[in-house]
This record gives sequence, C-alpha cells and structure tokens, in this order.
Amino acid sequence: MTTRSSTVYIEAPGRLHFGVLDLDRSRPRWFGGVGAACPGATVELAVRPASTLEVSGEDAARARQFAERVLKHFGVDSGVRLHVKQALPPHAGLGSGTQLALAVGRGVTEALRLDCDILTLARIVGRGDRSAIGTYAFIDGGLLVEGGGQYGSDRIAPLVSRLRFPPQWWCVVGVPIDATSMSGDEEAAAFRELPCPPPSESERVAHRVLMGLLPAVVEADLEAFGEALTEIQAITGRWWAPAQGGPFAPGPSADLVEAMRGWGAHGVGQSSWGPAVYGIVEGEAAGKSLAERVRESVGPAGRVYVGTFPETGARVWRGAAAPGESIPVTGG
Repeated sequence: MTTRSSTVYIEAPGRLHFGVLDLDRSRPRWFGGVGAACPGATVELAVRPASTLEVSGEDAARARQFAERVLKHFGVDSGVRLHVKQALPPHAGLGSGTQLALAVGRGVTEALRLDCDILTLARIVGRGDRSAIGTYAFIDGGLLVEGGGQYGSDRIAPLVSRLRFPPQWWCVVGVPIDATSMSGDEEAAAFRELPCPPPSESERVAHRVLMGLLPAVVEADLEAFGEALTEIQAITGRWWAPAQGGPFAPGPSADLVEAMRGWGAHGVGQSSWGPAVYGIVEGEAAGKSLAERVRESVGPAGRVYVGTFPETGARVWRGAAAPGESIPVTGG
C-alpha cells in the first residue's frame, strides 16, 4: 500500500538556449553553450512506487520511454505510477525533451530511493549528447556557460560558469503556435550538414561571452548584456541559416524578434531552433507591459511566459512535506 508520503513531486523549469560557442568538430571540444532556466515554463509530475509501470497525463508516451530506461538501468522488476500534470510545449526551443527526461528520471529514482546524481541520470535517459544547458538548468538557476563536450566522449560537457541574474531583470518568452522548429533526427542531421564557421567568428562569440555577458551580469548592466547577447545571436544565427532559412526561424519567430527589439527589449533572440523568442527588460512594470504586447502578437493559441530568471533549478519534494521543504537536486 502506498501513502501520500511515498509520492514524489517534481517541478522543473524549461530552458532557454542563448547560443553555442563553436561547431568545429576538429577541435578538442565542440558545441558548448550559454543559456538559462526559463521563467514560468515548467514540467510538473508526480511519481510513486507501484507493482508495474503506469504512466498518464501530458506527453505520457515520452515519459514512459524515459521511465523504462531508468527502471531497466537499475534492474528494477517492479514499477512506478507516474502522472505528468504539465509538460512543456514540444519542439518549441524550451528543452521539453531534456527537462521531461530529467524530471521523470529524478522522480523515479527518488520514489524508489535509488542513488543517482543528475549528470549520471542525464546519460541514462539519453540526454546531453550536444548541449548540457538543460541539464544544468535542472540542477540550479542563473546564467549558465558550459564548455562543450569532447567529440566521441559520452561525458556531459562541464559547467564552467554560473552567475545569478540581477533580480530586477525580467524575461519575456513568446512561443508562436504556428511556427515550425527542428528536433530529433532532423536536428541531428542539420548539425551534421552545417558548414564549419570561420574560427574568427567562434572566437568572437567566446569573447562576447567572457568579456560581455558575464561581467554585465555581475555589474547588473542590462544594456551591455543585451548588446553582447544580440551580437552572439546574430553570429550564431548565420551558422543556423543554411538549415533554418535565415538567422531566425522565418515567419512568426523572426517577426517577433524584430517586434520585441522595437518594443525596447534587450538581448532579444531565439532559443535554440525556436520558435520560442525571448527579450529582457528592466523591472516588473516593463516586463508585464512587454508580455502584453507579445500576447497580442502570438495570439490566443500562442504561449507567453514572463518573470524574473529562476534562482533555483528543479524542486523535488515528498507528499508529506510542504513544497518549500524540497529534496536537494545535486549534480555530482
């Protein structure tokens, strides 16, 4: 018999991907990236021990696959009852697959009291082959910089920097519903076929991260942060252009990027392949005002997320505990 105290609850943020550092596979490390947890967008689920595997709720088919991987890895003969109360919109640039995979994996291991750190769990559920931003956003909040993986290695790329965002910075994310994006096999094929960028451009991106984004966050200089991020998006957008038809996904996403710039947002860009588009402003009033404009732009079928950048990663707690009494989410 299960009780409420044996039920584990997970609430994990989506992730925003601000850009990659390099696409040259001939170097010791490749890809790398910059990003953050997404305000407002979350995946929420509940897990409790059961005699067999039972999965229900949103995106249940994918959730089942991730749960099966974890149970098989640990040689568990029983199962869990897993309900996905809320999933992230799929193929939207918010890391729906990674965040769901980690939430399911963390929920299953915690419900069955299996010892496993998040980086190991990411490999078990098949995440982190290229970007590790979603994995580190699951662990904790802040501006994230990961140093890229070693080509041919199965190790998760290392986190090289995490800085807390100034609390007065508000981020608005718009997801046009009728836009398209790439994921899965199509995304993998696109990366294989993308031309290698000139070394000078990769070096410029790295410079803008080290000498632009990071000090701007420390000094709470939103204008400088926005300038650096906009340039990074322009450079990496040229890298994506052969696959997606332009520096940003053509149509609603590209239009929203330009609109948000005109509405005064800083550091406007597209998360991963989109269609999610983000912009950053100073203060609650500016954040809510920009969000209203974005809602009008994406229409009732689109999605808008707004708020300060999350200061923490996933929250994990048992049913007998208040949500504030979370079980720590550890990375190593």
